[in-house]
Amino acid sequence: MKQGIDPDDLTRPFWEAANAERLVIQYCVDCDQLQHPPGRTCHGCGSDDGLQWRQVSGRGRIYNYGVVHDCPVRLLRDDQPFNVAVITLDEDPGIQMYSHLPGTPVDEVPVGAPVEVVFEATANGQKVPEWRVATEEK
Repeated sequence: MKQGIDPDDLTRPFWEAANAERLVIQYCVDCDQLQHPPGRTCHGCGSDDGLQWRQVSGRGRIYNYGVVHDCPVRLLRDDQPFNVAVITLDEDPGIQMYSHLPGTPVDEVPVGAPVEVVFEATANGQKVPEWRVATEEK
């Protein structure tokens, strides 16, 4: 079971897009850079008025992974062991997101494989981006 998410003013556009099954990332028009996690100012140039949200393809690659055997989060203990994969986005490999890789057996993660975003609901109904190994490259 996934924990509930409580969006704030900064992250609300990300979570609203996720509920619509769209992946958006903050984008700075001043320096032409994507950034994640979101910030109140650009992580690159410091702009505080050039940030927008941009929809991305929802495709990436598995950069690396680990297996969690002893999770301190009570709600995740029943799911142990589970994968935690680092996903890099096709639009910017410097952007990293994390996933349990639903459908991928524990410790059988194909590092370097293409992935695509899927959206799963949390306990409070908020959808979160997860990633699954793509059946074919697009």
